[in-house]
Amino acid sequence: MTGTQQRLLMLIDDEPAQCRLISALAARDGWRTIIAGDAETAIATLGTRQGMQLDAIILDHWVPGDDACSLISDLKARRPALPLLMLTTSASPLLAVEAMRAGATDYLIKPVSPDRLMQALRVATTREAPGDELAPLTEKMPSPADFDAMVGASPQFRKALAVAAKAARGHGGVLIEGESGTGKEMLVRAVHAASARAKAPLRIINIAGTPISSIESVLFGHEKGAFPGAFEQQIGALQHCDGGTLSLDEIDRLPEAVQERLLESILRSDVRPIGARHSFRIDVRLIAQSNQPLSELVEAGQFLPELAAALSPVSIVLPPLRERPGDISALSRHFLGRIGEQPGLRELGITDGALSLLAAYDWPGNVRQLQAVLFRAAVFCEGDALTASDFPQLLDMIGTENPTLLSTPVQENTGVMLYTADGKPQRTGLCDHRADQQNRAIRGESSARPIQGSPPGR
Repeated sequence: MTGTQQRLLMLIDDEPAQCRLISALAARDGWRTIIAGDAETAIATLGTRQGMQLDAIILDHWVPGDDACSLISDLKARRPALPLLMLTTSASPLLAVEAMRAGATDYLIKPVSPDRLMQALRVATTREAPGDELAPLTEKMPSPADFDAMVGASPQFRKALAVAAKAARGHGGVLIEGESGTGKEMLVRAVHAASARAKAPLRIINIAGTPISSIESVLFGHEKGAFPGAFEQQIGALQHCDGGTLSLDEIDRLPEAVQERLLESILRSDVRPIGARHSFRIDVRLIAQSNQPLSELVEAGQFLPELAAALSPVSIVLPPLRERPGDISALSRHFLGRIGEQPGLRELGITDGALSLLAAYDWPGNVRQLQAVLFRAAVFCEGDALTASDFPQLLDMIGTENPTLLSTPVQENTGVMLYTADGKPQRTGLCDHRADQQNRAIRGESSARPIQGSPPGR
């Protein structure tokens, strides 16, 4: 590398505004950026003195268009060790597979947040384990929006699902706490799908990803001319979700002024758009998601205690993956089954050695990171099953320090398994009866007959 404070990045992009934005973001993390407006300039730059000092490349997919993968192959042929990140608006798994097989280190979907972009660059240029840069892509893979899609048998995880399933039948607010990547959004969708509001709108808003200046308008709406730049009326999320469910992700990042206004709306069951002279009655179920315990923020004076209480008639905590290592085997097989359904990929098995390696890592990005790492490994796997060698970064970090690791069998959670090894519900013999009883208990159903109003087939 050219130095801790002056790493060199080449951005292949022909859009001036995006070039300025990415250059400014990279500069905050010690990067200096040079711009190549087309493929020919980029290839020529590799042979210059500056090109020989490059630490990474970011390629906008639209510059070479259909030839993006050819350009990636060309760049990697000239500089095999140089990390290359593709930036695109396409969420096509096939394009991701082709780009990564051509040599792309990572695949980022626009609009990409500053934190995600910087994390992708850091991971690409260090020996860190793969992060969750592929998360926006892998999260778009079709998945059932119900509790049966929540794979895991650890007691803490099953307890959280039981509370959520019981809460789904009500109408009150729900607070879901847990580290990033633990499955909070998936649980939100399961709660909504199992509720009486299932056919009404569901909207999920990420507070951290919304500009502070826009949060009030996004939540409450505004009238035309309410402030400079308000050229037309905007219906807020609270009003849009009338009769349905609104989930506020990273509620712990909500500005204090907006906290007070949200509390007022909850208590009054109405919403007043910015600049409006009157309020609108609303019936909205709020499900808040928080990466940090709200109780700690209340104690620190960073969150209104009244709002915390209003948001959490029911409180659920999803455990991090490191606290449920026995679920890694079922999760891995479940994800590989879903990944194998994507264009350009095929269903793969996974060896005990690979599972032991995955179980030895602490997964700071949790389930979402595991899914992204499995996707990356599946793209490059040439055999019929993933082995430990398909996870070279993890092997470098863990395998060499633990010579007996790959011969250590994976310890899965014991007891009545609700899911088979591929993550599907058990459906055999006595286990079928017991698993059905436990699944019914989790959903709050009687073993004799389904509760009136429960979703069909549940």
